[in-house]
Amino acid sequence: MRTFRGGLLIGLAVAVAVAAVAVTYERYDTRTLKRTLRRGEVLCGVNKGLPGFSIPDDKGNWSGFDVDFCRAVAAAIFDDPAKAKFVPLEASERFKELQNRKVDILSRNSTWSMARETNYDLYFPAVAYYDGEGFMLPRARNIDSALELNGSKVCVQSETTTQLNLADYFRANNMKYEEKKFAKLEDVIKAYDSGQCDTFTADVSQLYALRLNLSKPDDHVILADVISKEPLAPVVRQRDDDWMMLVKWTLYAMINAEELGVTSKNIDEALKSQKPDVMRLVGTEGTYGEDLGLTKDWAARIIRHVGNYGEVYERNVGSGSKLKIPRGLNQLWSAGGIQYAPPIR
Repeated sequence: MRTFRGGLLIGLAVAVAVAAVAVTYERYDTRTLKRTLRRGEVLCGVNKGLPGFSIPDDKGNWSGFDVDFCRAVAAAIFDDPAKAKFVPLEASERFKELQNRKVDILSRNSTWSMARETNYDLYFPAVAYYDGEGFMLPRARNIDSALELNGSKVCVQSETTTQLNLADYFRANNMKYEEKKFAKLEDVIKAYDSGQCDTFTADVSQLYALRLNLSKPDDHVILADVISKEPLAPVVRQRDDDWMMLVKWTLYAMINAEELGVTSKNIDEALKSQKPDVMRLVGTEGTYGEDLGLTKDWAARIIRHVGNYGEVYERNVGSGSKLKIPRGLNQLWSAGGIQYAPPIR
């Protein structure tokens, strides 16, 4: 009888453990693609207002690099970039709101780090923009190097990797500074513009964007120094691999398209191409779209409606924009940068 009871208790314990695992898996296996198809739109978490990356106009029409990536996901799924709905989120709430399923994806200048994946149960599928933290200051300070910033009053957004990098940099170089931190990015830039601090630190891309909002943009310079690695990436929930794969390969399709010379202007010609790499990209050979749960022409949809990676970069933050940020590391690997996508084959 004792053996029977022991076996029964062990069996119950195993059953409880299995049930717990099942509940946990069910909790996180969100099946986002299926829910997105039923809903008829992609819910995308974006920055509330960062020129070049995500910003609404006075009529509520969104534009920017991060916005276009969300539209690319919507184009791949629905053949309609207008099926992307934008949900503005503060930096302090973005990851929690993704966890809570308020959005399907974050495309919100978010740095990929180990702690963010492990602590929030999130995935950063691929790097969309290679960035790094830098400094902006009044031209009148006549400073050329970040190593000359000892004793500065520095404006920074709290609860970001930026704040930690700032502390690390000054400590490593045995320099002192006074931190002026604010939860909202708009409050950081207002404090800097009003003279509450004499230095502003953020990702270099943000500095280029936010300089446009200053009362006298030309009176401020961005130092050449880059003090950190900030790989900016879209973010999705863990344990939802189908969705993660779709998001990742949307970006890779855009990068591959630029490398292959396939653009929004020549996509119809590309559909007639006999080059194997192009055929696999646009869906005239293979079942790569179906393997993602999409149609054969999923990548062609992205390119036709949104463009390849280079087109998106140039019109939003590059030479065709007000920011005019050099491609730098975000140039293709074949042109001196480090943007590199696995092949579609």
